[in-house]
Amino acid sequence: MIDWLSLAIVLVLCIILGVLSFRFGLLTASGSIAAFILGMIIGGLGSIGWLLILVFFTVFGFIVTRYRIEEKMEMGLQEGKKGERTHLNVLANAFVPAVVAILAWALQMQQEAIPAIVYLSAISVAASDTVASEMGILSRKVRLITTFEKVEPGIDGGVSAYGTMWALLGAVGASIFGWIVLFPDDLLNPLILIPIITGFIGCNIDSLVGATLERGGYVGKLGTNMISMACGALLAFTILMLI
Repeated sequence: MIDWLSLAIVLVLCIILGVLSFRFGLLTASGSIAAFILGMIIGGLGSIGWLLILVFFTVFGFIVTRYRIEEKMEMGLQEGKKGERTHLNVLANAFVPAVVAILAWALQMQQEAIPAIVYLSAISVAASDTVASEMGILSRKVRLITTFEKVEPGIDGGVSAYGTMWALLGAVGASIFGWIVLFPDDLLNPLILIPIITGFIGCNIDSLVGATLERGGYVGKLGTNMISMACGALLAFTILMLI
């Protein structure tokens, strides 16, 4: 049976997400439309809580993207003209969470803990990678994750101590917020460590794929994002199956 009230709330939230993202320059017009469509899939097939976590990630991404944006623009390392993302960026960061939502709906497990934690883990990877990238490019001590040779900021597969610190903070922040939304009555559950750990690992997988497959021309930046988020989600699922 369709919950029309929940569907209406999801619709309103998705409209707000799309309009405000475009209005404040976080997303292009195509990006806003993509955010609306994927938001409807995640919120409609998953849950309102899942959608709220996606909204948090969007706002979180806006903040770190605009941090010292003038300096990033001088370095030529910003997304778009002033940090705005297109529909391709939205798809890269929301495709895996949307797949999790579709599978949860198909299996009638939207209210179960396992798909919720897997979903949160995928978002945690995206948050960790976004904050690591946006903050890490401000570091001048960047090394390639595979060979540890010094490289310029913004190079695919480049990592730094500063960016790694932010990657961990991004995973922690996204996981704590998401856990509060999903499990408000079980805040001290040690399972919260799963999205934190997989989010951070997924971010490093992103760097590893960037240094190998992306630099080799086998995948693009958006493909790298999808691969790392899928790895984070699968790792979370595997851990949940083993415990």
